[in-house]
Amino acid sequence: MTYFYIKALHIIFIITWFSGMFYIPRLFIYNTEANEKTGVEKEVLQKQFSIMMKRLWLGITWPSAILTLIFGTWMGFLYGGIPQWLMIKLCFVVALYAYHFSLQKIYSLQMKGIFKYTSQQLRVWNEVATIFLIAIVMLAVVKQGMSLVWGLAGLVLFIVILMSAIKIYKQLRK
Repeated sequence: MTYFYIKALHIIFIITWFSGMFYIPRLFIYNTEANEKTGVEKEVLQKQFSIMMKRLWLGITWPSAILTLIFGTWMGFLYGGIPQWLMIKLCFVVALYAYHFSLQKIYSLQMKGIFKYTSQQLRVWNEVATIFLIAIVMLAVVKQGMSLVWGLAGLVLFIVILMSAIKIYKQLRK
């Protein structure tokens, strides 16, 4: 019984963590584009985006990442073993935390007024969380019913389609 409550809390914090990781790069993009403006417009926009980024990152995203880790680890102890599908999923989760730390670096730079990446680069980086979401959810739900080869092939195909869509969108914006 306890396992299901812990699992529910784990899922809730996964959702809020991903919400933050989906939205923070959008704020990075808007802040980067605001940096290209001049005068009062630039000042007002960047002040507002800084407030929004700080509240989202420190108030929602970071606490959710920590609570996801706590409840996920707790679930692992209650589950009692680590099947092969879970080991693969955990590899994606470790990579997801690496992505989270890359967002932390961008956040820290932008809060200092340093804009290392273009808005187009940030648009591509914005989609990385989607790739992780698909891989992790498919592994958690389908488990042993999915072939590793077909699963990876499907993920690669999705990435190709996603990157193509980003290129097409860039062309349409021009």
